[in-house]
Amino acid sequence: MANKTGNYCAFYVTHIGSDSNLAAHAVKDFVYYNMLRAWKGKDSTFPFIDSHNKNYNVRDSSDWEKTLKPRLRDRINKSKNLIFFLSKDTKNSRAVREEINHAINVNALPVIVVYTDYKEKSDLINCTSKTLKKKITDMWGQVPMFKNSKDAVPVLHIPYKKELIRAALSDPDFRYSTKTKPSDYFFPC
Repeated sequence: MANKTGNYCAFYVTHIGSDSNLAAHAVKDFVYYNMLRAWKGKDSTFPFIDSHNKNYNVRDSSDWEKTLKPRLRDRINKSKNLIFFLSKDTKNSRAVREEINHAINVNALPVIVVYTDYKEKSDLINCTSKTLKKKITDMWGQVPMFKNSKDAVPVLHIPYKKELIRAALSDPDFRYSTKTKPSDYFFPC
């Protein structure tokens, strides 16, 4: 078994197949991933271990079947969880489908969903009924692979807030080797 120590980040990038890495940097979901890397760079105690650094980088113009997909799978195989950046701009791309399928249905990785359009727990959760809001559950339909597979693993839903991301990454219930039972979870408001 691979050394499952990393955090694999899945995010929507519009320009797979482009020779320019600048295209990815212009996409909001990619910017949020880079922010995790920046937080780790500034604070070595930030509990993010980037699985994207666990094998060779590839150009977005690389062949999907021969290069991109095998590299994604190798990185996921070496991960303890999946961080899925979900926003109103996230699309059901081939890469996102493959990442989610391989993380959940092949590796049974716990998922931390970061809703980048929201900053507070109360943006996601009805604090009275202690349930996720409909606007959040509706977003799962943007990526049917996630919606249809998520019940197989523990899934933690959090807004895009550094302290909550730190808490999620530190929580042993959302690591492969110590994961809790499959269900939807969130930090109470």
